[in-house]
Amino acid sequence: MRRLVPLIVAVLALSACTTAADPDEPDIPSPFATCSPLESSGVASTEIPDISLPCFTGGEGVKLRDLRGPAVINLWASWCGPCREELPVIQGLADRADGRFTVLGVDIGDDRDAAADFAATRGVNFPTLYDREKRLLDKLGLAALPATVFIDADGGMYVHRAAMDVDQLIEQVKKHIGVTVTR
Repeated sequence: MRRLVPLIVAVLALSACTTAADPDEPDIPSPFATCSPLESSGVASTEIPDISLPCFTGGEGVKLRDLRGPAVINLWASWCGPCREELPVIQGLADRADGRFTVLGVDIGDDRDAAADFAATRGVNFPTLYDREKRLLDKLGLAALPATVFIDADGGMYVHRAAMDVDQLIEQVKKHIGVTVTR
């Protein structure tokens, strides 16, 4: 029995050193804002899929049907070339929203560290949800990224299925959520 005690202690000590890290937790700190202030003053959309996604920064998940318009939701991934071009444009929109509408990102099918690193190097920090399993993409019937969902103040939804430059985004915001944004 005396011989087993040191062996048991050694096994327990070694097992504590080899505990695997949670693969969903990023090694790189999240550059994104928290998801807590996401509610605007409009009506909730009944057209958006009724799913809940975790905030990239952690904490409570966000039920998309509870999100009130007007809102702009950009679906992106760090591995998506057009997304890499468009995401800074979406950040520019978030910077000019001035509380008139919500800008939210959804990181789709991505590695957390890759997403956090990409966003940090591009100065992207608007609230972002994490959807590794591509649930939202599937529920919207989309096959490719990027895509942008516009929810107006009455809860109506429109999905734009391609990357946009600044002028195209400004035009789509005016057309689909009724808000004028300057360049």
